[in-house]
Amino acid sequence: MLVSPPNRCSLYSFAFFAAFFPAVILASNAAYAQVPLQQKLQEIAADAKGKVAVACALPGSSLNCDLNGHSAPPMQSVFKAPLALAVLHQVELGKLSLDQPIRFLPSDRILPKAYSPLWNKYPQANVDVPLRELLRLSVSLSDNVAADILLRIVGGERPVADYIASLGVTGFHLLDNEDALHHDVAVQYRNTFEPTGAVQFLRLISDRSPLTPEHTALLLEWMESSRLSARIGGDLPAGVRVAHKSGTSDVDAGLAHATNDIGLITLPDGRKLAIAVFLTDSRADDATRDKIIARIARAAYNAAVNPPQP
Repeated sequence: MLVSPPNRCSLYSFAFFAAFFPAVILASNAAYAQVPLQQKLQEIAADAKGKVAVACALPGSSLNCDLNGHSAPPMQSVFKAPLALAVLHQVELGKLSLDQPIRFLPSDRILPKAYSPLWNKYPQANVDVPLRELLRLSVSLSDNVAADILLRIVGGERPVADYIASLGVTGFHLLDNEDALHHDVAVQYRNTFEPTGAVQFLRLISDRSPLTPEHTALLLEWMESSRLSARIGGDLPAGVRVAHKSGTSDVDAGLAHATNDIGLITLPDGRKLAIAVFLTDSRADDATRDKIIARIARAAYNAAVNPPQP
């Protein structure tokens, strides 16, 4: 078989382009290297039988997990991590103190009964609870009553949303408290968080926290102790540290409105991979939804630890 010799002009043209535009070639290679990861995420997402939105970010890397990253999924209890950041900011301004007692009022109870270890411990309410404990309950245990008490003492949803926006975090919309969410299923779709914005929030507290090192460490400690570790941390190698905040809706007639998790995964080299996964209106069962988030996190972790070569 005859093979035509290479066109000398074409070879010279490519060599000239490569010499003078190396950044373009590197960028093209980096983009190409992300294709297998994004294809993998799409394959995993198909099992949700609903909408899946993902974003991630890793310093010094072109890692790209974007899958509907600029959508607006309902966040449910994911909001409790930004809420804690806003409350700790008030502490640093001197307006609040971590050790000050906050009254748990009977009117703080959410009826019909919502998930709340605080309420379980004090069924009659009418007790003082240290602010530090309310924050821990809200972030680590996702206590709904504790979160609403925190919203009450900082002036409601608007000041929290405004503060988070002032930090450069985009797509965070907090319009209603837990009490409202428990009385109207449709309301939960008003509290939304863009996955890319959630990753901005995670990168903020990891890389350039607006809080003191002491308070940043406290927030991350609460997030590391957060419940529902079967999601982002569910398929990672043993011993990998994950600081995260999940969010979960009720399931109505087989429809799970929101199954979410956002978190920071500490890699073997010490860098932190920020990832946000939101499943919306999924008809998969509980275990499958958790596993989808775990598989997505593991795929991103693998790509971060062993980046594909161009």
